[in-house]
Amino acid sequence: MEYDIAIIGAGAAGMMCAAHAPGRVLIVDHAKAPGEKIRISGGGRCNFTNLHCAPGAFLSENPHFAKSALARYTQWDFIDLVDRYGIAWHEKTLGQLFCDNSAKDIIAMLHRLMQENGAELHLQTSVSSFAKIREGFSLTLEQDGRQQQVQARSLVIATGGKSIPKMGATGFAYEVAGHFGLRVTETRPALVPFTFSDQRFAGISGVSTPARVQAGDASFDEALLFTHRGLSGPAVLQASSYWREGETVKVNLTPAGRFTDALREKRQASGRRNLTTELATFLPARLVDFLAGEMDLSGNLADQSDQRLTDIANHLERWTLHPSGTEGYRTAEVTLGGIDTDVLSSRTMEARSVPGLYFIGEAVDVTGWLGGYNFQWAWASGMAAARAMGAP
Repeated sequence: MEYDIAIIGAGAAGMMCAAHAPGRVLIVDHAKAPGEKIRISGGGRCNFTNLHCAPGAFLSENPHFAKSALARYTQWDFIDLVDRYGIAWHEKTLGQLFCDNSAKDIIAMLHRLMQENGAELHLQTSVSSFAKIREGFSLTLEQDGRQQQVQARSLVIATGGKSIPKMGATGFAYEVAGHFGLRVTETRPALVPFTFSDQRFAGISGVSTPARVQAGDASFDEALLFTHRGLSGPAVLQASSYWREGETVKVNLTPAGRFTDALREKRQASGRRNLTTELATFLPARLVDFLAGEMDLSGNLADQSDQRLTDIANHLERWTLHPSGTEGYRTAEVTLGGIDTDVLSSRTMEARSVPGLYFIGEAVDVTGWLGGYNFQWAWASGMAAARAMGAP
């Protein structure tokens, strides 16, 4: 069978590319259904983009690489597409856009676009071998024990990274890159919970509070969730992308600021009340009880000097923790790192040394923040490759 374009991976980026790429298009995936990570995303409602999407919200060895694709297919372009297909949506917080109904609406839209574009979708199909030939690429596909030889002028790798292996994630994109001598950066789990070997937070598992979580030079103000194994919640997931083993994480439990002044005002108004009781008006009571085991919170407010109140505030604003590690790829939402952007064209996603070979989506060393940014990269990079191959 001969095709103009063969796309490996029917996730967000692959489906977007197949929906717009010209000519005879084949898209294959080893899963039973397309868009499986779309289906489970956003609690089943798919956080499909972010109103504030900009290059500064992406990590890469080359922070400039994503600029071209993101500028040429923006969040507004995808919102327009969603609107044209009648998918109702809402903003949840921080510019995060979700389907009102179901993530399956996004999958159905992309599937319909692929059908309208004439793309052939082959599911439960794996690639057992591939090679560069004079006419393009030769692929051996396998389905139900049967093999089929396919040729395509262009080959697009959209198989993602290694995150959430139970969904079928593999390192196939990196194998393809290695076969063609293309560098792959260090890869690691990202947007992932922290773990602590002593399970120190097991007693307050389920407690959530607004916080500012800092790893390296990056900090994020969102919810923090204590778990049996460690820390999770949006602020933690965001910070995890900037953390390395052995480093500390700094947590500010009073991100609104002026906490020392607030305690002094409480002392003036309610000096006879217990310190922990008053702290529980700012923080969850179970968290205050936990902190009382780590620092002296005994006595009434009136018993606390200005210096003591300052020390308490400083501890809550600069709580330094040492994670043992992360939950790993098992629960990581994305893979940090990937195909080195130096070997790709930022405008087309094509490998500079292998004409006709493209890498898009999570497979590339471009990783977005939590909140719809990684889907926007999938849409934008998929469109960049499609347009490079002749899409309008």
